[in-house]
Amino acid sequence: MDYRPVFITLGSNLDPDYHLQWAVGLLHDQIGIIRTSGVYRSEPLGPDGELLDQPDYLNAAVLLALDPYVAPDEFKYRVLRPIEASLGRQRSDDKFAPRPIDLDIAIFGDLVQDDPFPIPDPDIYTRAHIALPLADLDPDFYHPVTWEPLGMIAIRFARTPGIYPADLSIDLD
Repeated sequence: MDYRPVFITLGSNLDPDYHLQWAVGLLHDQIGIIRTSGVYRSEPLGPDGELLDQPDYLNAAVLLALDPYVAPDEFKYRVLRPIEASLGRQRSDDKFAPRPIDLDIAIFGDLVQDDPFPIPDPDIYTRAHIALPLADLDPDFYHPVTWEPLGMIAIRFARTPGIYPADLSIDLD
């Protein structure tokens, strides 16, 4: 059977060591994880890139292999959102509020869509905390819109202030 590579980004700034590890563990138990990225500490940024008055985030990404018949909205609402809820995530109108966990589909194989949510994540090109962990997973994977390798996208963020490797690794055991 063929599988679809799916890249999920994770972020937390409320007890992030605990929440990142638990989210990865739950994903691993439910789906299975091929690879985990390094963990990055990043400053909390608002919609225009302004620094927010809240704790720093820890960010990472995981690579999954999904059945090609699983739709992204089904995966988001039947797997990712329940994991977020189980870890205390309460969504609000404030997209930039502190959170125990945030799980987002960054890339869903070669799928490109705008509705009901954009895939690939448009922030791959604008946010270091997304681009760097994705490149850790597979630097040679081609972005499904531009066909640029993830590693080349990440190079643009190599010297971005406010993000650096965290002293944490995600354990799958």
